[in-house]
Amino acid sequence: MPKTSKVKKKVTKAKTVTKTKPKTISKLKEISKGPIKISKTYIPKETEKYMCEKHKVFFRMKLQEWKKELVRANNEALYNGSMDDNSISADIVDQASSYTDKNVEMKAINRQIKLISEIDKALARIREDTYGFCLDTAEPIGLKRLMARPVAKYTIAAQEKHEKDEKVYADD
Repeated sequence: MPKTSKVKKKVTKAKTVTKTKPKTISKLKEISKGPIKISKTYIPKETEKYMCEKHKVFFRMKLQEWKKELVRANNEALYNGSMDDNSISADIVDQASSYTDKNVEMKAINRQIKLISEIDKALARIREDTYGFCLDTAEPIGLKRLMARPVAKYTIAAQEKHEKDEKVYADD
């Protein structure tokens, strides 16, 4: 009976070693690479390999900074909007104007919330190594397009096709 327990322990240890060994090797590779550091003035170049680690770090930083600005602006708008309540006014025209202003402001905040969601999706694509490539065709989106619109998911041709399809289905 004691021999059986020893065998089980040896098998368990062998399994554990084989399971942790690949993880250890991948961690060593990550440590040896170290985090990529870029200067604040760095701009991705066409001559560099497309979506190299420098590009990913650049776009991650750009997206995170943009997200921080949007969250701060939304918080300020919500705070200031809650402090400025003119709907109690006796004049019905003032009440209507205040309602319209708040409606426009809330629509802008909703657009920014959707944009924050798109930024989060773009950051997830960076983590998954799919950022910078079209979701339809898997072709490179291009640095110029990503610089102009960091949350871009499609090449220009694929985006135009999507917009055309949306327009056709919207008419139905």
